[in-house]
Parts: sequence; structure tokens; C-alpha cells
Amino acid sequence: MYSSLTKPVFGLFLCLIISTFAHSQTGRFQQAINYQMDVNLDVKTNQYTGSQVISYTNNSPDTLDRVFFHLYYNAFQPGSMMDERSRSISDPDKRVADRIAKLKPNEVGFLHISELKMNGKSVKFTEEETVLVVYLDNPILPNSSVKFESTFNGQVPLQIRRSGRDGAEGVRYSISQWYPKLSNYDEQGWHSNPYIGREFYGIWGDFDVKITLDKTYVIGGTGYLQNPNEIGHGYEDDGVKVPAVKGNTLTWHFKAPMVHDFMWAADPNYQHDKVLMENGITVHHFFIPGEKTSESWGKLKEYTPKAINYLSEHFGQYPYKQFSVVQGGDGGMEYAMSTLITGERSLRSLTGVMVHELAHSWFHGVLATNESLYPWMDEGFTSYASSLAMSEIYSPSANPTAGSYAGYIKLAKSGLEEPMNTHSDHYNTNSAYSAAAYSKGATFIAQMGYVIGDDVRDRAMLRYFDTWKFRHPNVNDLVRIMEKESGMELDWYKEYFVNSTKTIDYGIKAVNPQGNDTEIVLERIGLMPMPVDLVVTYKDGSSELIYLPLVIMRGEKPVEKDMPMRSMTSDWPWTNLTKTIKIAQKKDNIKSVEIDPSMRMADLERKNNKMEF
Repeated sequence: MYSSLTKPVFGLFLCLIISTFAHSQTGRFQQAINYQMDVNLDVKTNQYTGSQVISYTNNSPDTLDRVFFHLYYNAFQPGSMMDERSRSISDPDKRVADRIAKLKPNEVGFLHISELKMNGKSVKFTEEETVLVVYLDNPILPNSSVKFESTFNGQVPLQIRRSGRDGAEGVRYSISQWYPKLSNYDEQGWHSNPYIGREFYGIWGDFDVKITLDKTYVIGGTGYLQNPNEIGHGYEDDGVKVPAVKGNTLTWHFKAPMVHDFMWAADPNYQHDKVLMENGITVHHFFIPGEKTSESWGKLKEYTPKAINYLSEHFGQYPYKQFSVVQGGDGGMEYAMSTLITGERSLRSLTGVMVHELAHSWFHGVLATNESLYPWMDEGFTSYASSLAMSEIYSPSANPTAGSYAGYIKLAKSGLEEPMNTHSDHYNTNSAYSAAAYSKGATFIAQMGYVIGDDVRDRAMLRYFDTWKFRHPNVNDLVRIMEKESGMELDWYKEYFVNSTKTIDYGIKAVNPQGNDTEIVLERIGLMPMPVDLVVTYKDGSSELIYLPLVIMRGEKPVEKDMPMRSMTSDWPWTNLTKTIKIAQKKDNIKSVEIDPSMRMADLERKNNKMEF
């Protein structure tokens, strides 16, 4: 079990990281926040009351005369924006569909602030469904701090989307997006988007949370438990006797350093297993034992630590001392230091969802790009990382990202594709959003290895994490890291693949004999230019690589392992639709000519990529 003496030091370390970067770039800043919350949940009525104290520092150069709070639970009411969006979109999420519209008064979700003060004085506010607009008589000046104090009450909705109660697997409470959460203000202004069931963006801070509920319930989720020897339920140190509880309730006290959200789940039938890793990280698993769970969750204890180690090695060291895998929700969803996942799955499915949600800890939790604006930088990179991790720790795959490429190509051919710089709330269809965020986002970073070299890309991903952790990077920050590591210009790659729906299609137009030489004519059919790896294989079994980088790259990738020896390099101007190459071999000696045999370029029509003789 962790030592309570190490936690303040660890939290201080994280705070130093964030304060160092608060003003590290002109025009870039980080707001600072700390939450203290005390909440009491009535398991009979499914309602809770709470108090909240927020310490907030305005590190921006701007004076703030308003602030905004997210009240996510208000989305779970008939007629809400989330309800209307779900019922009007052409391909609704089956987990929601028209279910919100059918909720009864004791089944809806709600979250209301009854009193709000800033620095001890009451402030005016209006509730606009999932957003509380707060009007400040005394604006918050640049580089100043204030204290907000509030009381609030809420009702946990029937299991609808991520958060709720009494899910299909019998978990009583999956409680996320449950408290008044101050909206983030950054160099682009406020991000007080109404909640329609998509993505989240928050401010890093320290959470100090006390939760009181029926003593038979077990809680798992975000944060380090401060009173394990009062609680028991598998949290206590080995050999320590837990004193008898007086009364019918228990108060659980958690602290979470440097996180931007706080989730908890509770059920009286949770089994709590924990594994202490060699590096000091404690892994917790919470599930309801039974025929559909016990065996697979028992084996999951082996895979979660392996996944943490793999992801830390390849994407940056996991910075917390705990991770919790908790049965609940309605699929899989990432939260600070934890995840909610449905638990009645095969071992392969359970492991896959766990690895994916765990990988979010790097991109959603620590880098924390504004995923409402750049969902592909979270979901896509998470999909990419989790595919590699699953291939490494579970079942090796020769091409672990093939599924992401296939998903993107299907989207590109569907006619429904929208640019990846579309705000996540405003995609026309759920399918276009999902394929762009998950599949095309993963393809973006996998294909980056084709452009700059896999080894260079892998080094850049570690550099990206180390440079931008706890700093909310955007797409330009990512591309600049790739440029610095590779020495190339890559703005064209972002402009085409992120900001447009132009697609890649290269073909071999002709292979013509020229006496003792052979002329190969390549053509660009798609509207997006790319560098080309052309492999010529001869009938004697030998092969050579002809490398054609784009002029606008202003550089070239290094020679790659597991590829034929590079025999020729010739720049291809993107304005030229064809490229002719002459090789000193008779055509009769050639067995095949192929564009990108590594399959790393997201070429929509691969039938024209190869000629055999």
C-alpha cells in the first residue's frame, strides 16, 4: 500500500511542473484550480447534496467578468440539447437514442447550485441547462486568485451515457461529470460548450473529496484514499484491523493531485483486488464477481500492469502512483487515474477496452489536448497506442494499426467525411465523428512514421509527451515536435490530412522497356500529395528501394530497417501529377514494381500500386 508520507511530495512535484509552464510561451497560459468537496449520497433516493470550495487563479492576461460552470447531469432530462441531438441525428448512439425522452422525474439527472459566493460575497448566476453563467460584480484581474464557495444538489440518472445508476450489469452507481466543474479559459477564450454527450476539457488541479454514503458500499475511482484503515474493503494495509463502524454510513476521503476531473463508482457487491507493481504503482480492480466476470477479471490483473509498463516505455512515464479499473458505465470511458468499463466481457474484449481506456491517461489525462476541438489527438492517438500495446502484451500482430487504416478508408469512400478540424459537437453524423476521431486520428500518427520514419516518429512521440505534459498542446505543437525531431517541414501534412478531406491515391501508370534500361511512370491520382517508397523486385530475388520525397518536405527520412537498400532518391514536386524514373535494368529482369509495400500510406486504391511481370 502507498505511504501517505509520499503523497504531498508527489503532488508538489506535479504542481511545480504546471507552474513552470503557466507562462512558458507568449500568448499561452494555464489557469490554476483546486477543489474541496464534501458530498452525501442517499442510496434510496439516488440524490446527493454537496458543498464545494474552489481556489481559482487567473493566470491569463485578461480580466474575467464572467465565469462558467458545467452542470453535466442536466443533460439527462427530456427536451435537453443532448436528448434533441440524439433523437434528430441520422445515426443515433444506440446507448442513448430516445431513452432520455422517456425518463420519469425520479429517473432524470439534474445538478443545481443553490448558493454561490466569490470571496465571501454572493454572486448572480443563471442556469442555462448544462452551463451555469456567473456574473461577477468584482471581476477577476490578471494574476489574481479568488475563492468560490457553493452548495449544490443532484440526482443520479438511470444509466444512460457514461454516468448514471443501475446499469445493465447491476452496478449501482457510475458517477462521473457529477459536480459543478469550472469551465476552462485559455488563449482561445472560454470553452463553455453545452453537453451533448461528446468530449471534455478541464483545468488541472488538486482535488480533496469526501464522499459519505451507506457503509455497505465500496468505492473505486480517482484519487488516493486518505483513510484506508477506517474504510476497509481491501484498501487497508495488510495486517491492520479495521475498527467497527458506528452508524449506517461511511465517509471516504480521497485526494487526487494534478488532475482535471474526478470520477467515482460505488456498489455494495464490488470485489476489490489490488496489485503493487515493482515501480510502486498500485493497480486496483473493482468488479461484481459472477460467472461472467470472475475469471476474466482475475486474469486482467496480469495485463493491466503490463500495459502500464509498455505505454510508459513508449509514450512517457505514467506520472501517478495509482490506476483503478472499475466495472461500470455503458462501455468504456477514461477518467483521471481510472476508467469505467462494462465488465461482462470475454478476456480479450475486457483487456482491449482496459488498454484503450488506460492509454487515454497519456493523451486525455496528462497531455489533455482540448478534445472538443481536437478529438483525434486524444481518441486517435489512444487508439494507435492501445493497438501497439495489445499487439505487444496480448497477441502479436504484423500490422496492429491495419484496423485504423481500414476504418479511415471506409470513411473516406463513404461520402460522409468531414475535416478533422471540425469541432467534435458539430459533426453531421456520429459515424463520421467516430471514424475521424478514432480511425483517421490513429492513421495520422501511424502514417507519420511513413513520412519521417518509424524510429524518428517514435522518438518524437516521447519528446512530445515530455515537452507538453500538463500543458494542453494543440495540433501545431505536435507538428512542430515532429519537425524538430525529423528536420523536415510537415505543415503540408497537417493542412491536407487534418484541415481537408483530400485523399491519397498513387498508381503505377506504365513500365516501359528502354533498351537495357526500364522507364517507370508513376502518377498521383488523389488530391493529397505524399512521399513515395517504390520497391522494385527482380527475378533473381533481389530488390531495391527508390525513394521519392516531396520537395515541400525540405528533407528526407533516414534509411529504414526491414526495407530494401535505397538505390535512388529523387524529389517529386507536388504540382507534378506524374513522375518518371529510369533504372539500369532490363524490363525482362523485373518481377514486380510496387508503391509502399509496407502498407503505411493510407492509399485509397491499392489495386494500382503494384505491377507484376
